[in-house]
Amino acid sequence: MTRVADADKAAFFEEVGRLSAQAVWCALATVAGDEARVRIVHPTWEGDTLWVATGPASAKAKQLSDNASVDVQWQVAPPGFIHIMARGKAQLCMDDATRAHAWEVIDYDLKDFFAGGPTDPNYVAVKITPTRVELSEMFGSTNKRVWRA
Repeated sequence: MTRVADADKAAFFEEVGRLSAQAVWCALATVAGDEARVRIVHPTWEGDTLWVATGPASAKAKQLSDNASVDVQWQVAPPGFIHIMARGKAQLCMDDATRAHAWEVIDYDLKDFFAGGPTDPNYVAVKITPTRVELSEMFGSTNKRVWRA
């Protein structure tokens, strides 16, 4: 395992963003009481910040409100067998400025889910600030690089 140096952080996150976009979907683990809950989501990287959209009444929003700890995992199909894991803290962002920002950053049409646009009351932007990101190949067995906050 190689630790990502501060000088290499921007290039590392650029690579993480590019490679995770190839997977399209990923698994997001939240905590409900003393149990993990996993669901499939489509997040988008903006530098070293990860954005997800959800509804304020969703189980995901409630779990994140109760416990901000998350793990996110991508598995990119062959031939790369790229594996990306991000651990961090999630913040539910309900202010209009942040929701509008996330609306522009997220790389799919959120109107498919939130017809009212970035001020739709059924839309919440979730900002995930990672504390650890791992990028590797072959299910984590080779070329493992880890960034830590």
